[in-house]
Amino acid sequence: MFGRIAQARRLLLTASAARSCQSGGVGGSDSLSHIDAATARPRMVNVGDKSSSRRVAEAACHLTVSAGLHRLLLDSGGQLAKGSVLLTAELAGVMAAKRTSELIPLCHQLPLNSAQTSVTVHNAEPRVDVTCRVECDGRTGVEMEALTGCAVAALTVYDMCKAADKSIVVRDLRLLAKTGGKSGDYRREE
Repeated sequence: MFGRIAQARRLLLTASAARSCQSGGVGGSDSLSHIDAATARPRMVNVGDKSSSRRVAEAACHLTVSAGLHRLLLDSGGQLAKGSVLLTAELAGVMAAKRTSELIPLCHQLPLNSAQTSVTVHNAEPRVDVTCRVECDGRTGVEMEALTGCAVAALTVYDMCKAADKSIVVRDLRLLAKTGGKSGDYRREE
């Protein structure tokens, strides 16, 4: 019984949020495109009538690491027992961007023109910086691909370094910029 009550409450909250967004109530958006306002059920957006255009998105995050791991990464050029941390993480980011539709339920499968991930050890601060830039010519944006690539690259750094540092934290995953599409361009002000 409590399960049904909780499910009904979630449905009502989702429906309320969908109606709020339909009226422009959250973040300036006109609607939550992946929520059917009438039923509050998730749906994959139909992009069949949209025009194809150049879409570019860039995301970033960073990992805070211990001073010891930071020094180890700098001194070894990113080479640890498991191999090249930075290159492996960059490859993982590209692979993840290409497979985003398999990980995020309502994402469209997109033919990407390019996906580039950069993983660098910050010289002064004990952190590793990650960026991912994705580009396609398509009917929907590549923000999720850039964010997924960035997140998986960061998780790969975590996986490869966890034996040396249990205190690693992935932080501040965010969209830096996007271009193309009906919603226009966006650049994060930092």
